[in-house]
Amino acid sequence: MAVERLQIHTNFQPNKCGETSIVGDEDRISQLPDDILVNNILPLLSLKEAGRTSVLSSRWTNLWAHTPRLNFDAKSALHVIERHKYVEWMDSVIRSREFLSLKEFNICYRIDKSSRKSVTRWLEFAFARQLERLTLDFQENTTGTTYCFPEALLNRSTLVGFKSLKAIVFKSVSLSGGAIEFLLRNCQLLEQLVVHESETTTKLQVCGGSSLKLEHLEMVHCQGLKSLKVSAPRLTTLKVSRVKGLLLENVPMLVNVSVNFCDDNSVSIKHAFSVLACCIPQLQTLCLTLYNYRYGWIGPGEEIDEICELPVMPKLNKLVIEYIANGDESLVRLSALIRASPNLEEFLFHFQWCRIPRKDRKMKAATTIRSPHNHLKVFKFRGYYGCTNDVELLSYVLENCAVLEKIIIDPNGRIHPKEEYIPSKVIKQKLEPQVPQRIELVIL
Repeated sequence: MAVERLQIHTNFQPNKCGETSIVGDEDRISQLPDDILVNNILPLLSLKEAGRTSVLSSRWTNLWAHTPRLNFDAKSALHVIERHKYVEWMDSVIRSREFLSLKEFNICYRIDKSSRKSVTRWLEFAFARQLERLTLDFQENTTGTTYCFPEALLNRSTLVGFKSLKAIVFKSVSLSGGAIEFLLRNCQLLEQLVVHESETTTKLQVCGGSSLKLEHLEMVHCQGLKSLKVSAPRLTTLKVSRVKGLLLENVPMLVNVSVNFCDDNSVSIKHAFSVLACCIPQLQTLCLTLYNYRYGWIGPGEEIDEICELPVMPKLNKLVIEYIANGDESLVRLSALIRASPNLEEFLFHFQWCRIPRKDRKMKAATTIRSPHNHLKVFKFRGYYGCTNDVELLSYVLENCAVLEKIIIDPNGRIHPKEEYIPSKVIKQKLEPQVPQRIELVIL
């Protein structure tokens, strides 16, 4: 349907209190076709804001009830009374729905025992409307209540409700291995599967032939999961928190990998690279969260193994490292990852100390290999404090990266709320004389 081009009036003046915003006494927005209002304008508003548009005029009365996206976000509802009121409001919204299809349905909620049946009822509603994207996020739950995805929904009578699903996000949802494999087998259009902090089976297979459309897979902090086999010819992005028990097969398009070693505290980096061997030559983005400390409930940590000899990643152009450590480790040895990436263009480093107060400590000895790098253009250091190991890594980058264009220093990046950090002004005064003028220095 053709849409009349809106004219910009050069004599437009800001409205005074009580005046309308209608140009020439004509409401141009209300004249737009229903599909533009419903699909392009109303989705820009929160659900409550969209509901309030019904009082604008008779033209808007029922439009909000046709929005193809329902986003229920009640993480800020801390008290029991607030949560119960929110559930009642969600029920009223769902009862008012008239649209036959639903593109997106998101529930971000601090679930309790009294609302588990309501969540299941909302899911039944969504699956009956050709749902495309589903998010169940109960991560910030403080009630101790677990929501188990109802296997009663996984039957022939509701099968038609899964065929349109393209993206599924489960966070703090208890899932059986059978439920996940059912979704993979029956959601023929599924492109994205995200499972975080969920209780699941010990063994899981994400496998399929050319009919499997899965492109994005995340299995992070899944309690009980010991073995994960992935064979997905269209998979481009993989995020895991456990490489022990991970088996990759037939992943020719996998180019983005993220590994958080929190669930694998004793696994070496070399072992992780051996697991990823089949996709190393094609990797474009690699994100690693490394732990090297002895701290708190995690128990005795393992020193990060020597990483001087790593397989070459010829196509890697972005490297992200989050390093959580005591603060007395040499950071230069992490440069081995830069040397293994000859075409790297962007290096993002986040340094988090787990011992406070944060101060300059005697560094542990480490072998430093100087090697020129001819492609790195952007280096970002988050958690910069100006200690010896911070300065050492920054100096390495300045000395070895000949085409560097931009350095971003972010002094924030604390684990502990009371952890001190250096003011940006002080960092700028210290670093400006050391950074060549050809390089843009940004202090956040």
